[in-house]
Formats: sequence, structure tokens, C-alpha cells
Amino acid sequence: MKKYSSRVRVAMAALVSGVVLLGATSITSAAGTTSIASVLTSDGNQFDNNAKDFDIVTEAVLAVLANNPNSAVKVLTDGTLALTVFAPTDDAFRALVKDLTGKNIRSEKKVFAAVAGLGLPTVEAVLLYHVVAGSTLTSKQALKADGASLSVASGGKVLVDVTGNKITLTDANDSLKDPMVVAVDVNKGNAQIAHAIDRVLIPLSKL
Repeated sequence: MKKYSSRVRVAMAALVSGVVLLGATSITSAAGTTSIASVLTSDGNQFDNNAKDFDIVTEAVLAVLANNPNSAVKVLTDGTLALTVFAPTDDAFRALVKDLTGKNIRSEKKVFAAVAGLGLPTVEAVLLYHVVAGSTLTSKQALKADGASLSVASGGKVLVDVTGNKITLTDANDSLKDPMVVAVDVNKGNAQIAHAIDRVLIPLSKL
């Protein structure tokens, strides 16, 4: 997208080489098999005025899979595979676009267009940076994980910081505000679980 600096575009594109294709992760028989993808699309798969839900990340997942049906993001559609997703809210993506462009865009559709403008391979890499494959991490477990380093599906690491009942995630970026968990245990009882975060995790040290 032309509104992004060439430095941002080149740096974000470099993420593509770091994506780790997912093989068979832990398969569970004790938990339910409702996938995260089915949860994300359950509200009709459309943009709205609710800044606290997941319309933009939903459209990002669908766009990546439409472009590449064999993308590693496909793991989100298989509810038999255990994973934990830290799902950015629509407000989280709005904050990212403001950080990158300096503009406060209200329309979810326009925010998504700005994110997609980075290129779908880059969007794929960013999405996978939010996925902990092979582990169903509940909020109860997360609250006991202060200082833990989580391996994410893009090949990077995300650090967990717990203060009281607040969970902050430290990504690879050292210039933007770190995400906080703002809602927990989406899809609880299933092998795939999600926790909402108020910022997008960034797998780059500098933008």
C-alpha cells in the first residue's frame, strides 16, 4: 500500500521467509473439536461497528486461505488440532494502522484494506505469529505462566508477563505498545482456544 514507507514494506515482507509450515500438531480426544475458524465466522462474516470483536482478523484469515488454500493458517480450520490463538480485536488492527500511517481510520473495511495492502504473504506471517500450535492454553494456565516464552507458528517467540490478573504479551517489537489480553477463553472446552488482545503482535524489532 503506497501510504506505508518503503522501509516498512521491505521489513514486513522479510517475514515471509520465517514462516514455519505446520505439520501434525497435538491431537486431542478429550476436548471438543470446534475450530477457531468456525467461531470467527459464526457472526455472519461481515464488518460492523463492534470494535471489540474479530471481523478484521477473520477477513485476514479468509483472504490468506483464498490466496493460498495450503497456507499454514489452515490449521485454524481443523478443530482436532490443539492450538492457542491470541486474536487481535478490530480496535487492535485500527491501532496498528494508525501506528503505521499516522491516520485514525474508523471503518473496519478500510482498516482491513490497509492491512491487506502489506501483501498477503506478510499478513500470513503476522497471523501465524499469533498462533501457539500444539497447546490449548487456558486463561488459568496463562495466569500461572509469568515469564514463559511461547513458541509461535511463524517460528518466533512471544513472552508472557503476568501482573495480578493482567496478562501482557511481549513481541519482537521494541517501539510499539505491547498487547494485553482483554478477553479470555473464547471457544473454551475445545482443543482450539483463543484470547482477545488489544494490539497486534509484531514480529519485527523495528518498523
